[in-house]
Amino acid sequence: MSGAQQLRYASLHDVELAALAAAGERGAFGELVRRHGSAVRGLLRRMGAGGAEADDTAQDAFLAAFESITEFRGEGTFAAWVKRIAARQYLKRLQRERRLASLAVEAEEGAETAHHPDAAGRIDLDEAMKCLGAAERLCVSMCYGAGLSHAEAADALNLPLGTVKSHVKRGLEKLRTRLAPEGAELEGRRGNG
Repeated sequence: MSGAQQLRYASLHDVELAALAAAGERGAFGELVRRHGSAVRGLLRRMGAGGAEADDTAQDAFLAAFESITEFRGEGTFAAWVKRIAARQYLKRLQRERRLASLAVEAEEGAETAHHPDAAGRIDLDEAMKCLGAAERLCVSMCYGAGLSHAEAADALNLPLGTVKSHVKRGLEKLRTRLAPEGAELEGRRGNG
């Protein structure tokens, strides 16, 4: 791709790039991957994928997105659309490898050994997500990272809607506790007492 094409693609909106990609311009899709690849990999890591697994799943998601680019209508953001594809790709991978049971064990072990944010107050969301159980981590990631509604997450996970809502609520409560500044929980109790 020439420098002029790169500059042209960089100045276009995602919807315009998707239309060009649907018309066969691979460089336009390459620009979409460049723009959103990091966010997709970050979502997958929060869902529990390791580095290489997140990279592989992101690649699979972008390939699936490329193959179905004509289905993107621009009704939402391209980033949200491709994140939904990535989340579903990851779920398929989990089901195929029958890893849900081992993820639950890893999450329990990780919650016991995970360390708190350092004294400088740095918050690490990826580290905090490790304190969640596998189902909570998937539901929170799908609803807040991939932008799926509770109903869409329930369909993708083949779980009842109420179960997904419960997992999200419990997961968010754990994250709030985990990410709260030290002493904030104690101070909150004193103020209520």
